[in-house]
Amino acid sequence: MDPNLLFWKSEGQSFFSRFKIWVNILDPTSLLSSDAKIERAHGLLRGGQKLDDWNEEAVTLSLSSVHADSGDVLPLMLRPAAFLSASAPLVVASFLPHTNVKYALLWQFFLQSYQTRFTLANRNSSSEKSKKLSSRQLLLSAGTVCYATCAGSLPQIMIYKLGVSSEVIKAVLRTMLPIPLSAAVAFISVYTVRSEESQTGIQVFDSNGNLVGLSKAAGHKAVKETALSRAALFGTTAAVPSLLITLLWRTRVIQKSSVLIAPLRYMSVAMGFGLMIPVSFSLFPQLSTIKKENVEKNLQEAACEGLLYYHRGL
Repeated sequence: MDPNLLFWKSEGQSFFSRFKIWVNILDPTSLLSSDAKIERAHGLLRGGQKLDDWNEEAVTLSLSSVHADSGDVLPLMLRPAAFLSASAPLVVASFLPHTNVKYALLWQFFLQSYQTRFTLANRNSSSEKSKKLSSRQLLLSAGTVCYATCAGSLPQIMIYKLGVSSEVIKAVLRTMLPIPLSAAVAFISVYTVRSEESQTGIQVFDSNGNLVGLSKAAGHKAVKETALSRAALFGTTAAVPSLLITLLWRTRVIQKSSVLIAPLRYMSVAMGFGLMIPVSFSLFPQLSTIKKENVEKNLQEAACEGLLYYHRGL
């Protein structure tokens, strides 16, 4: 078992401990480290030392930059620490009231393309023999980007293609509809892009880190957990501006200066997104568990313990 997973097994079983770890992992200063330094840090953890003897800086650098299945250094912009800086401008732009459907589609395309690539880079790849994406994964990814781009732009499409003139209906389409829509699009996108894990299975381990085999049931659970966490991230991000404006609307400052509503809305999108990233990443353990009776029969016979462990991915 990779040392990154061993660390998550030891330190990341409660929400608050995972949240604390993710806050450190998401520090953007780790992006300044060279690949050679990252590989040295990961090599130190492979040295067979006890967890108590591991260097904290090396642990954080390894967790933030190295894939737990392949052991390879992740591409710079696809590391967790780059997720906020790469996604936040795209998320804010996707919530703008665009004057043209083309602009809405363009920003959604950029956002969904990055989200799909991030999901692929941080998936569970333990059952894959080749580092290259399969043709099925490429087709699913391309289809997901196209679908998510159109679905994410649905409020703007409805307003302009249907000729909606009512300000009330426009407000509902721009503020209320994006909440369930963003959550649904995020869930379906992750579920589709990582569907191969449910088809081929992922590696499961016993408590000592020994490989037991490949489990489709664990793959399905890993994908579902990640999809739920991503839905929570984008659904909450879409809800924060509406709730904030509703609360602030009663204040005299906002009533006198309604021009402040737009900048406050988009600042709240960025802040809500940034705050929700470590929360959503912490909802489920990176090294999750599945009961022995819920996996395939051949694995039940091979397993000696009641719980098996698997890498959830991100």
